[in-house]
Amino acid sequence: MTATLDSATAARSGKGHKDENFPVASHLIHPKNRGAILAFYDFVRAGDDVADHAELSPERKIALLDALADALTGKGPSDPEAEPLKRELAVRGLPATHALELLDAFRLDARKNRYEDWNDLIGYCRLSAMPVGRFVLDVHGEDPAVVWGPSDAICAALQIINHLQDCGKDYRRNDRVYLPGEILDRYGVSVESLAADEASPALRAVIRELAERTLTLLDEGAVLPDLIDDLRLSLEIAAIHRLAVVLCRGLVERDPLSQKVHHGKAAFALTAFAGITATLARRPFRGRTLRAQAIRMQSQGGRP
Repeated sequence: MTATLDSATAARSGKGHKDENFPVASHLIHPKNRGAILAFYDFVRAGDDVADHAELSPERKIALLDALADALTGKGPSDPEAEPLKRELAVRGLPATHALELLDAFRLDARKNRYEDWNDLIGYCRLSAMPVGRFVLDVHGEDPAVVWGPSDAICAALQIINHLQDCGKDYRRNDRVYLPGEILDRYGVSVESLAADEASPALRAVIRELAERTLTLLDEGAVLPDLIDDLRLSLEIAAIHRLAVVLCRGLVERDPLSQKVHHGKAAFALTAFAGITATLARRPFRGRTLRAQAIRMQSQGGRP
């Protein structure tokens, strides 16, 4: 049965920022910035819930997402899901670009459920994940030319880790497969195998290859905490990065269809703490990292 919900609020799943696999605006973030990040999260969460709603048609999903975009930019009626972020953007003089790109990702989810190859998947991450990191960095006044590049790599990695952990659930619930078709075909794996209780050796090989590629993205982003001026944000990113590395290594070895990949609260806290302490230890020497980054950017013509 197709639902005809009249607003994004009616499609809300009840999921909040504390339910995510990675920290969202933890108390490491300065209170003056947490409100903006949580407003961004809540807006994006509303859009994501629309895109994932099992009873909405693709056309209805896109209509609700369009209404959210219009409410945020002032082109349409006010919406309670958009107003907090709209206020934060106005106060800070920030554009709505990053939030609107997330809505573009959700529109893709409404009409597209397969990805051809790694580049196709990264193109999706450009809309579904990278704007999140860019927004957080912009809220803190960080230099996009310095930090956006490594942030994009980390955000893409976080997205793919979530895809790998949830590959069975995404297929069964929404007939959505983020594992690239080219890699599935190369290993002779059908998408129907994602409905099994346990991954076949071939599917395990697909997941392993994708996890290893994702570890490369995390290597590219590892420098980010040392490039960030705001110490509290630097420590938050360091904790997230360390958690992502541990989870990704787990996906190299474990089967997400039949095994738990995510750690318990105690292991989660210890892993995050290890990332924080390592970053604090390097902090007195970050000038070297900044100089190296400047040289790298100069060699690339100033591109982040």
